[in-house]
Amino acid sequence: MKAEEFWLVQNMANLSENSPLSVLMQNLPQVGRVEWIGLRPAREAELVEVAQVAVTVEEGLVGDHFASRYDTKRQVTLIQAEHLEAVASMLHRPGVSPQLTRRNIVVRGINLLALKDKAFWIGDVKLEMTGLCHPCSRMESNLGPGGYNAMRGHGGITARVLQGGLLQLGDAVQMDMATL
Repeated sequence: MKAEEFWLVQNMANLSENSPLSVLMQNLPQVGRVEWIGLRPAREAELVEVAQVAVTVEEGLVGDHFASRYDTKRQVTLIQAEHLEAVASMLHRPGVSPQLTRRNIVVRGINLLALKDKAFWIGDVKLEMTGLCHPCSRMESNLGPGGYNAMRGHGGITARVLQGGLLQLGDAVQMDMATL
């Protein structure tokens, strides 16, 4: 990492809201779409694909095993379809099923990392990015040899629910412009 890049990473939280970089980071006109939704009914269970899911502030995704847990920072996990394609390419496979990554929502057309420290909407559900969703050791067994390393940097994000509603396939995914 170059010295300038290191400085930037270390000092991003200290940026003035009117600095050129801060202004660029607020510009996210792209609107993504939900391509896949999956629920984990129990900790080790296979994900169940659904077309829609009720979302509450208290429970997260209703029917997901995290719904009964107190960890509100990880109520929802999201991954980009483009990252699934990258992981498949690194593993020399034609594709990677979303179920294998154990993420709840697959989106396309928006950079999820650009939502760092921001609220965003999926349809009428408001979420807030809480962190990165790093791969776990299950990626090696789910994706095969090298699966863990292929997922590094491509694992998606975690989010908490700020406003519940119904989340459905095809819903728009966009930054909450009111919180800027």
